[in-house]
This record gives sequence, C-alpha cells and structure tokens, in this order.
Amino acid sequence: MGEPAFVRDAAPLFAALGDDTRLRLLTRLSADGPRSIVQLADRSKVTRQAVTKHLEVLRGAGLVRSSRRGRERIWEVTPQRLSVARHYLDDIARQWEDALDRLKAFVEQ
Repeated sequence: MGEPAFVRDAAPLFAALGDDTRLRLLTRLSADGPRSIVQLADRSKVTRQAVTKHLEVLRGAGLVRSSRRGRERIWEVTPQRLSVARHYLDDIARQWEDALDRLKAFVEQ
C-alpha cells in the first residue's frame, strides 16, 4: 500500500469518522440496524436536515448506503469500509509497535 494511495483513501474515511455526530449515527446504525432519517433524528438533538447532511458525508466516505422503501430512504452501515478502516489502524499500530521495539533494543544496548 503506497503512502499517497493510503492518504487519498484513508483521509475521507477518517475525516468522516472524526465528527462526533457522524460517529454517533454510525454507532446507532451498527447497533440498531437500518434506519430512516426520521428514526435517526428521533432520539437526537440534531435536526433531520442535519442528520441527512451527516449521512451524506458518511456515504461519501463509503461507510453507509441507502435504499428507498416507499417514500423513505433507509440507511445502513457498509461493513466492508469499516474493515478497511480497521486495516489502516492495525497497520499504524504495527508500525508503532515496530518503532517501540527498535527504541527498546537501542536503549538496552
């Protein structure tokens, strides 16, 4: 995985996850399953319009998708993209562990 490709791919993903409202929406969709905007805004202090905008950001990052059910749009998590995020975080953690191991070996010499 080349760094420029990593940055281009990961930046929108982590930017979308970096907002607390979007993270709450994603968490709720993960826990409760597919929901409409009305259902997502129901237990929230955020308006339906704001929920829609946040969901569009999450969709742009590939974290959620929607489908029509009658007059409503139903939103659900895209688990594959979350797996990509986990892969990036695991890779970063591995790099930190390697760096700490090298530092420990250097200090112990």
